[in-house]
Amino acid sequence: MICFENDYAEGAHKRILKRLMETNEEQTPGYGMDEHCEKARTYIRKACDVGNADIHFLVGGTQTNTTIIASILRPHQGAVAAITGHIAVHETGAIEATGHKVLTLPSDDGKIKAKQVKELYDAHWNDVTHEHMVQPGLVYISHPTENGTTYSKSELEELSKVCRECGLPLVMDGARLGYGLVSKDSDLSLADIARLCDVFYIGGTKIGALFGEAVVIINDDLKKDFRYLIKQKGGLLAKGRLLGIQFETLFEDGLYYEISNHAVEMAMMIRKAFVEKGFSLRYDSKTNQQFPILPNDVLMILGKKYSSSFWEKVDATQSVVRFCTSWATKEENVEMLIEDIKKLEYGCVNGVLT
Repeated sequence: MICFENDYAEGAHKRILKRLMETNEEQTPGYGMDEHCEKARTYIRKACDVGNADIHFLVGGTQTNTTIIASILRPHQGAVAAITGHIAVHETGAIEATGHKVLTLPSDDGKIKAKQVKELYDAHWNDVTHEHMVQPGLVYISHPTENGTTYSKSELEELSKVCRECGLPLVMDGARLGYGLVSKDSDLSLADIARLCDVFYIGGTKIGALFGEAVVIINDDLKKDFRYLIKQKGGLLAKGRLLGIQFETLFEDGLYYEISNHAVEMAMMIRKAFVEKGFSLRYDSKTNQQFPILPNDVLMILGKKYSSSFWEKVDATQSVVRFCTSWATKEENVEMLIEDIKKLEYGCVNGVLT
């Protein structure tokens, strides 16, 4: 079975594994206070063009989202997010488990608009009974979104402006940030994101690392005591250098962007094959996630050889699935999938590839 189910099926890039082996017997301070973590911080600050950013390394995305959000919100506040947002759908109530509600906004493509945030904010404060309701305390977005879509610079600028007017910190989930940054649809740079967001994180787990996310805190008001919260949430890794070494390797010479670009190139090949065969796409994603709408019998045929993720049911005969590429996706596997898409007989039942 060839896996297009997710972007964390493989281990780590060979250069990271090599560096981990080379440094294996080094003796370093713990908890991210070693020279490798400091070098990684230096590289990331340079990439963000923010010399005073606080940078912390955590293990995984859910842990990172939970720690960031819990560090910002007061007990009576909630996180504003798209109804499709990761914290609203795929984190098993992790945010709610910290005592904070996720306040969802409608979204078809995974993004939320500045106007929606302003309307929600005004509706709360204009309600005479607002003290009986969860107060919006921050805005959470992902780039790319759960649906593979990306924010434009103008969209993020508008959202950032409204958030600052309302006093709502803007938090960006960057679990797949590299894939968003290299997307042909995106005009955002890492420096733009650092300028417009209060906190964001750079995902490593899904982009070349064995595990790890780099939290970048821009807003000075949100920096105080963050390491206390990391420790309290179980995220302060004793062997912190294992995280630092990985991000040091990813950012010292552009490897992060190089391998992100590979994944997107592979995804664009898959996208083209489905479109040329006549299949529609549920979302206009130009990142590593593609969402074709396929007849169930076609899914059964492709499923004999390729794994993908079920996304949603369209009707009794069609479903949306996700084909996801990664930094390590082999081009020969993509070419094999493309050939099998070309051979499909649309609408056949219990058919075989010929």
